Amino acid sequence: MKNGFFRGHGLGNDYLVMDPKEITFHLTPKNIKAICDRNWGIGSDGILALIPSKRADFGLRIFNPDGSEAEKSGNGLRIFARYLHATGKTKKKHFTVETKGGLVTIDLHVDRHGDASAVTVEMGIATFKPGTLPCSLDMPELIQQPIQAAGRPLTFTGVSVGNPHCVVFKPVGEAWSREELLALGPALENHELFPKRTNVQLAVPTGPKEISILIWERGAGETQASGSSSCAAAGAAVRLGLVKSPVTVKMLGGVLKIDVAQDFSLTMKGPVAEVARGTLSPSFVRGLK
Repeated sequence: MKNGFFRGHGLGNDYLVMDPKEITFHLTPKNIKAICDRNWGIGSDGILALIPSKRADFGLRIFNPDGSEAEKSGNGLRIFARYLHATGKTKKKHFTVETKGGLVTIDLHVDRHGDASAVTVEMGIATFKPGTLPCSLDMPELIQQPIQAAGRPLTFTGVSVGNPHCVVFKPVGEAWSREELLALGPALENHELFPKRTNVQLAVPTGPKEISILIWERGAGETQASGSSSCAAAGAAVRLGLVKSPVTVKMLGGVLKIDVAQDFSLTMKGPVAEVARGTLSPSFVRGLK
């Protein structure tokens, strides 16, 4: 189906999946922004593009709604996995996907309707080294480091799970507000310490194996949920001794379970939903450059 798309979401974090071989335009930053615009386009938190891979069963490029490219997305990978299964591109329930942030392993959980309504993703190993984000601080690990943002002194833990994350914790019993997220999110995303920008999580431990987070995604802004953010925040919380694995991560869009191994390998399991399949209209495509 020419210029077709598959729309899905993971806990409210929505993506469009497209096969570049089946579209008549290029996925340029300008075109991506036009398609992802929620008033002038279809509206989406990003676009997932199927590409060939020599290292894995499938290759994936992940584009943010501002046209920039992300290395990895946990919700995006679950949506991509459901797309592959739902459209018959694979009959396997266990396969690998290559992303810019590394190789991941996928396990599908098929329900009684034959839908892959939940997906487990082995997300790789969390690392706290500055060079992996990257971060310009010169130290072995980015554990509880001071940072100034939006006029406030904060303490952050830097985590890479194949893409960069800046996790800021409040103590047990406190809470982050949306107003704080809207102020601190863009300030931290674009902070001079992070030359390639960063994702941001404002986190609070809410139990011995539970945290709550608000999410600001690089290139997307405020989002309801994020798989890689959940992994990063869970990894940071375990590293700081605030919780134990497996970690339940609560977000506005719902809950994900993250298993953090002793070597900080991360396994994420969560739901995924298909919303729609369709085609871009010829007149809309003519407006893409």
